[in-house]
Parts: sequence; C-alpha cells; structure tokens
Amino acid sequence: MMKTGRRGFITGMAGLGLFGAGGCITGGGVFSIGGRHPGEKLRFGVIGAGGKGFTDWTMAFKHGELPVAICDVDRREIDTSLEFLHKSGFDTSSISIYTDYRRMLDDQSKLKLDMVSVSTPDHMHAAQAISAMRQGISCYVQKPLVRTLWEARYFGKVAKESGCIVQMGNQGSAAHGHRRNVELLQQGVIGEVTEIYVWTDRPIWFQGDMAMKFSRNRPVHAPAALDWDSWLGTAASRAYPEDRPAGMKLPCRNQWAANILGVYHKFNWRAFHDFGTGAFGDMACHTLNLPFRGAELGAAVGAECQEQAEGNCVAYPSRSHVKVVYAARKSKARPGKELPAVTMHWYDGGMRPSDEKLAPIMKALGDDPQNGCVIVGTKGMMASLDAYGINCVVLMDGEKSPRSTKEHEACAESVVAPYIPRRKGTTENIGKDTNYEQVSELCEAIKGEGPVFRDTGSRCFSDVDYAVPIMEGMLVGCIAQRVPGALRWDSERQSFDSREANAMVRPYIRRGWEF
Repeated sequence: MMKTGRRGFITGMAGLGLFGAGGCITGGGVFSIGGRHPGEKLRFGVIGAGGKGFTDWTMAFKHGELPVAICDVDRREIDTSLEFLHKSGFDTSSISIYTDYRRMLDDQSKLKLDMVSVSTPDHMHAAQAISAMRQGISCYVQKPLVRTLWEARYFGKVAKESGCIVQMGNQGSAAHGHRRNVELLQQGVIGEVTEIYVWTDRPIWFQGDMAMKFSRNRPVHAPAALDWDSWLGTAASRAYPEDRPAGMKLPCRNQWAANILGVYHKFNWRAFHDFGTGAFGDMACHTLNLPFRGAELGAAVGAECQEQAEGNCVAYPSRSHVKVVYAARKSKARPGKELPAVTMHWYDGGMRPSDEKLAPIMKALGDDPQNGCVIVGTKGMMASLDAYGINCVVLMDGEKSPRSTKEHEACAESVVAPYIPRRKGTTENIGKDTNYEQVSELCEAIKGEGPVFRDTGSRCFSDVDYAVPIMEGMLVGCIAQRVPGALRWDSERQSFDSREANAMVRPYIRRGWEF
C-alpha cells in the first residue's frame, strides 16, 4: 500500500502547471494512489466506535467507503455499530472486531486498511494514529489531535515520513461560512489582528475538585463488557473506580452529562490530566479555529493562567482565564506583509471577557453564544456567533452596531474575492453536514481527488500542517493551567523556562504500549 507523499505530489503537480491563482489545484480527475482504480472504495477501520466515534465512522460509510474492522474497548459500542450496519443492509459477517487496536493493526496484512477513524480519549490519539500511519494508513483523528506537546511534534514527523493523509476532527472547518470568514481575516478586513478573546461554557462534566474526589472512589471490577486494560492504554495502571453517585447536579446549565455516571468511561475522562485536556482541549480546536487560521498564527512564545478555580494535581480547573502569546510572523495570504504578535485570552467554565473595549460588540452578542470569540484588529473587530466561526459579525472603528459579514460592504466579494475552495455539499448550517463533508474531504484526498489547500499543502483543510501548530499553542495553555506563573515556551527547542512545566511536555507511556 504505497502512498505518495504530500510534498512530492504537490511538487510534481506544480511542475505540470496545474495550480490556479487561488493556491489550489485546478481541474478534476483522479490521481491514482498505489494503483487505485476510479470509483474503488476505501477499506476503513474504526478505533473508537461509540459517541463521537459513531458520528465519524458512519460518515465514511455514508460516503460509500467499506468498513472492514471495528475496534472499541467497550463491546457494547461494537454491538451497537454492528446493529447499525445490519439495519443498513450491510453483511456484518465480513467485519473483524477487536477491543485492542494493536491487534487490529497486527492484522493489517489481512485487513489492508486505507484509513482509520480515531475517536477515543485524548491520551490514545497519538498512539493509535501514529501506529496506523507507520503502516501506511491515513487517519481521521478527533480533536484534539494529541494530548501532549511531545506527541504533537512526533505526530507531524511521522505523518510526513509516511506520506499519510490526516484530517483533524474540527468539523466546522468544512463550512462555507467558516472559510469565508477566514478569507476576510487573512485579507485584513479588520486590519492586523492584535488580540483574540475566546470563551466556552465547558466543562459540561465534573472537573476541578469534584473530579479529584471521584477519582478516589473505591476500586471495583470494571463492567464485563469493558476491556479496562485497553481503555487505559498508554496511561499508568490503576483500578477501575466505582461510579459516581446518580442525581448530582453539574455546575453549569447543561446537565445532560450528569447522567453519564462513570468516573472516566465513557465521557468524564476529559477532566483528568492523565487522559484528557480539559475544557481547553475539548473546545479550542473549534472556538480558536477561525482566529488561528484567519490571523495566520504560528508559534506560541508564552502563557500564563491569570485566574482559575479548583485546579489540582489530578484534574483541570473548573474555570479559568489563560493568556497565550503568539509570535510575530510573515503572512502567507499577503506575501511580504509582517504580522504583529498576538495575545489570545482563553476563558472556560462560563467565564467571559470583560475588557472595556469589547463592550460594544459583547453587548450586541448578549448571553449567547455560549462558545464564541472576538477578534480585535487595528481597524475593527469580528465576533463569531457560534463555536465554529461560521456565522460572524463585524464592527468597524467608528460604527455603532455590528453587522453580519454576509451583509457588511467591507466583506463583499467585490472587496475580498473568495479563494479558499468550498465543499460542494456544505451549507451555512452547523451539524452533521459539516461532519460528513469533513470526513468526505479526507476520503477524497486519499483517492487523490479535490483541491490542494494553500495553507496546508494538502487536500485536507485540517491536515497536520495546520493541526499540529494549533495544538501546540493550546497545549502550552493547558500546561499553564497546571503550573503557576508566566511561562516562556521555545517552540524550536520544544522547551519551557520551567522545570515543572518541562516535566509535562512528554506523556507517560506504559510498558507494552509504546508507539
């Protein structure tokens, strides 16, 4: 299963003169990878079948690709997936099932997988995806791409060496509105970006002191359907803790997660340093996505947690305000343009920015969105009305009230012509259409179909050349939530100016689970 490296492919196509002015490949046609025939289905495997995993792998199935193997540590999720396929008229007798992803990849010579979806707890993303890429398997990896800074750099290295194609699951990236708002920011409609304010209502699970308390519940036998050792994976061994009590209220208005009683499995692992990245890792891949790409951010140079509640040695805080500083850089969208350093303020746990200069636009937003951002430029501000940067408003200097980017004259196509390719099937809606289109983009990329994006040098809009840099700044922020004081980060050396912070750069990897 030979794969053509992304850079080699792009160089070859450029030599043939197939690049359009917008920085993407023009024309149609099918590029044959490893002797693939036009119309041939991709053979795909599933790592993490339930929850978000279900909405990921079923999109590949909907796209017409061929499910070959399903791996989940919880047999109940495997059974649900097989039932779905059976009801869809698919012969499930051909599906290989596993609870340990290592065993699935051991069978690659038989399975001949072209791609896998990785939708598991954060601490397993790198191990599973890197192991797959080493066998030439392309990956759809749920956000956040990885859990630690070392994994981020390692992930990018393996992706490039293997030539595999990766798409990180921040599905809002596929929407027309998101891509249009990126264009407006990149072309300086609000001037040069200097500050970014991002907020979320997460956590909508127990975090902080309550998470630490639950982690100390008495040990019990794991449910019979759960392969607990495979769930732990790379993490240090520990007993399965007794479920937390039923009927408890979460410290937020979104209460649905209160009914998921496990301390870690199925959903509550997000709170814990050993398994998740807290509210920051859960939502910044969405809420920071527009400003990161639109402002063409690159390396983070420092971070400081300026306020938090209930941070402890086990779990992320119940709420926090973190400042992350990004270095000055050169614009790719406007060659020759120098872009200034940017300060990003992150708020979680229901906190929101209170800076006085934001008052006009924050007042217009009201109580919603619960997950959003304001981007401050030298000529005005842009605010997202959702978590994905799909629907936005702008308030230019001197104006009294914000207007939609679809209506403001400064945002007209006659002023900023569209240049980022759009997915044909997407709308301005937030929902399954963007999830489907993002998975479809990966499937088509593996087949050599679709445009090459200027930002990533790939046929995927959230490939590693984008996903690794956005992850790095986020993970620097996650460490700032755990280590007090201002931290300086050297991206080139992958090192902090703090011994305590440097101890958190690399993950713990249990013997037998190396990757």
